[in-house]
Formats: sequence, structure tokens, C-alpha cells
Amino acid sequence: MQITKLELRNFKRFTDLTIDNIPSTSKLVLLIGSNGSGKSSVFDGLDFVRQRITVDKEFILIDDTDFGPYYSKNKLTPEVNVTFSNGSRIGLPTGASENISGTVTQKMIGRSSIRIVPRITDTGDSKHIKSNTDAPKSFIDVDDRFVNDISMYIQQIDNALREPVFSGKSADTLKIFQDFIQPLNISLINILGGDASTTIQIAEFENPSPQSSGTLIFRKGNSKIKYDLLSHGEKQVVILLLNFIVRKEYYKDAIIYIDEMDCHLNTSLQSRLLAEIVNVWIPDNAQLWTASHALGFIDFARNADNASIVDLDLLNFDIPQVILPEPKESMEVYEIALPKETMKNILKGYKLVIAENQNDKHYNLALNEAGYFFLPANDSREVFLTIKGDTSKLGLRDRDYLKDTEITAIQAKFPNLRILKYYAFENYIYHPDNLAELGWSGYNKEMYVEEIIEQKKRNLLQIAAKIAVARQSYIEFKEGIKNDTDISMILSSLESNDFDSFYPFFSMKSYYNKTYLRQFSYSISDLVKTKWFKSNLTNLLNKE
Repeated sequence: MQITKLELRNFKRFTDLTIDNIPSTSKLVLLIGSNGSGKSSVFDGLDFVRQRITVDKEFILIDDTDFGPYYSKNKLTPEVNVTFSNGSRIGLPTGASENISGTVTQKMIGRSSIRIVPRITDTGDSKHIKSNTDAPKSFIDVDDRFVNDISMYIQQIDNALREPVFSGKSADTLKIFQDFIQPLNISLINILGGDASTTIQIAEFENPSPQSSGTLIFRKGNSKIKYDLLSHGEKQVVILLLNFIVRKEYYKDAIIYIDEMDCHLNTSLQSRLLAEIVNVWIPDNAQLWTASHALGFIDFARNADNASIVDLDLLNFDIPQVILPEPKESMEVYEIALPKETMKNILKGYKLVIAENQNDKHYNLALNEAGYFFLPANDSREVFLTIKGDTSKLGLRDRDYLKDTEITAIQAKFPNLRILKYYAFENYIYHPDNLAELGWSGYNKEMYVEEIIEQKKRNLLQIAAKIAVARQSYIEFKEGIKNDTDISMILSSLESNDFDSFYPFFSMKSYYNKTYLRQFSYSISDLVKTKWFKSNLTNLLNKE
């Protein structure tokens, strides 16, 4: 189940807000905006739907709690309308629902931002989990379901261990480990970094007793640490992960909304946390809504194909607003986390370069000292659109199948766009002259070149068949640069066995399998630190 459109009318801050055109492929919808921009009001809107059930196509409150003053703007009747990817709708202006099951609201599960449990002092009740009756009444209330998650986690492991005994069987401890313990420990490492010796790992638990609450015990190195003694950031990660582990069956085909998951996490952890939850724990048929102004969350969502960013910053709440997901090529989404003035001060003295295919970290390693700072872009289209709108930045895109005459024409019209001499970044790092500089014992340049030629010959027909289609996607051809569709020069170059002729058009990324290089130990960071690599890139960037 995915939401593609959400409408709030006379609801909390908003007179009339519509969030529309959310792709059905979005597993993640990230709301961004400054404090007070209405992000939590959107979650309250989803919760407004959750608190009602559909009876004879009419919305009926689950309980008789009067939230009118909390939800209503200017004492008008609040309305929340949701459209799903299958075309069904709930909460129309008439208060009715169309083409939708009466149980849909049971698949809307939210958590407020106030959920950190500093120490475990209560015994949870796992029976609330299935019905979601442990949800907070509103998104300004404390979300204390973690104690229920612990209770369920302990109960699930206990049941798995004990049930076989009453049938005269042995418990399958390996399966119990794989189902309940290993997934949590793997995710802790993926998010917090390190390994099993440096990162907290679930080690055991204590059952509740009349004198004490149940608790989780972690191992970090040789030490055992009770949950209460974890850092605030570690607790945040544990609380979120345990929620997904014990409630995973209820998150299938659901709308999950969690306010502010990034508290007390550094930037790199923010990105890894969101990636782990979206890619590992959110079912493919579910959708996660969350809010943040954290750089790591924004960066993940901007670069993920299955994510949408909705910017609520500086909206006028008193007039109708229609908000669409931000374009993936937009760099403006970073401003809420890192204002332009701050960025300018940090990068003062650097020339900013937008680099294709997420190779920014490699270019930065090579050329930071030369006064360049590289920022990532998903593809050549994003590079082009970014530098077209901001001539203070340089763009660096792969050559792909561009001819020399086309490169000259493009750079004449867009002088802040740089185009690699060779097909792609990989053609530089694996260039025979670049590898020769490393001084590897046993490296034979002639043998290496011969292997590249043989692999080029082997793939020639496959390469030739893709050239014309690939060129049709180049955005520069839609910006006044002529595509004459004549690829004979490219084909002739690729057919040649002269290295300097074919190498600019041969993709070392796609068609070279590095068989010869397997005898050597190296990393990409080694390959970008050579004088050959640095000088070739510097000369290209400095070219007027």
C-alpha cells in the first residue's frame, strides 16, 4: 500500500495543503522543512485517518475522545483525504470512502518523535502490538511502545525455545538465532559501523520478575552493557530496529509514519540508519513517511531511486498549497540542513565541481589539495542541469559516446561543463600509464593492453548495438547541440586495435573484467593518488 496523494483542509496549521504526484515506487517519503514548517501536522493527518474505521462508507471514530480543538484550524471541520496507488481513496470531502476495505486504517501505523526510553522501568504488554492499541493519542504525546517491543521480543524467543519441549523435540537454536538475533546484530553493525568487537551486539536478555522489568543486554568488546547504559544514539537505533523486528508481520502492505528518526546521530549514521530501514526492514509493498532536516537523511533520499522528498519549508499556511516531490537533480534540498552561507564559509577557496556517478569521494581524495571540492550527482543529466542553473560551479561528466566535434560544441555553449577525454572515470584509474606509475612487481604494460584489446574485440558487436540508443539520452542534444546520428567515426575507432583510437570510446567499467589485474593488491584510493591521474584531471578542469 502506497500513498500517492494527501490532502489536509482546515487541519492544524494548514488551510488547504495538497501533497501530490508521489510515485507509487516510493518506499520512502521524506518531509523536510525548518522547525514549525508543519511536518508533524502531516503525521497528525495520517493519524487522524488511523483513528477512524470505515462503516458503511462513513468515517467513524474508534473512540469518543474529542480531538476537535487539536486538529481543527479556526474552529472549522478538519478534513484529511488520502489517495492510494491502487486508485482507492479514503476520507473524501463528504466524509466517505471509495473502493477501499474497512480495515485499511489498521494498516496505518505511526510513532511520534518522543520515544527515547532512558531506562526500562515498566513491564510491557505484547498483546497491544497486533492491534496497534499502544499508539500515542497524538504526535505531541510520548510514544512508549518500546517496552511492549521488548516484551514481545523476549516472548518470541522464549516461545521458540520452549514450545518444542512439549512435543518432545529440541528447539532449533540456529533458526532462532537467524530469525531474532542475527538480523538485529547485522543491522547494528551496518548502521553504527565497526564490527562485532567494536559495536554493540545483542548478547542476552533478562525476563521480567516481580522485582524488576525485563531488559536487553548487549556486548561491546569484552564488556556486557545493559540497555540503560547505552548512549542516547545507540538507544535510538535499538528502539527503531526492535520496533521493525517484532512488528514486521504487521508492517506488510502498511503505511508507516515515524517522526524524526535522526535524533542524536551523526551525519554518516543518519544516512546508514535510513538506508538500513528502507532497504532491509520496510517491506516492498509498504511505505515509510518520516521527517527530518538532517543532512544524512536528505542525502540518502535524494540519491535513492525508491524515495521522494517533500519540501514544506516556508509555506504560507493560510492559502491553498500544492506540493510535489522535489526533482532528484535539485541541490536546493540540502539548504535546510546546510545553508548556502555556511557551505560557502566551509568551502571558501575551493572550486565546486559536480561529478557524475557518485565518484565525488574519489575525486576529492585526489584533488582536494588542488583547490577543488567535488559534489555528487546521479548521472550526466543531473550534472548538466545543476551547472546550467549555477555557472559558479563546474560540471564533470563522462565522455560516453560523444564525438570530439560534439564535445567542442558542448563546451563552447556551456563553458563550465567539463567532459572526460576517456569514456568514464574507470578508464582513467585503469589506464595502463596510471597503473605503470604504481610500480607493481610483475606488471607488464604490453600484456595488459593486449588483454584490453581482446576483451574489446569480444564485446564489439554488443557495444556497437547500444551506441545509437545510448546517444539518444544525452541531454546536451536537447539543448541546441546537434546529434547528426552518424556514428561511423565511433564505430571505426572501436574497430581499430590502436589503443589511443578505441580507448576513448571503450567502457572499462562495463566491458573489462580485470582478469589481468587480479594478481595485484590495490584499492581505488591507490589509483587516484598517482601523478598521472591528478595531472590529467587537473589539466581538464583548468581548461578554459
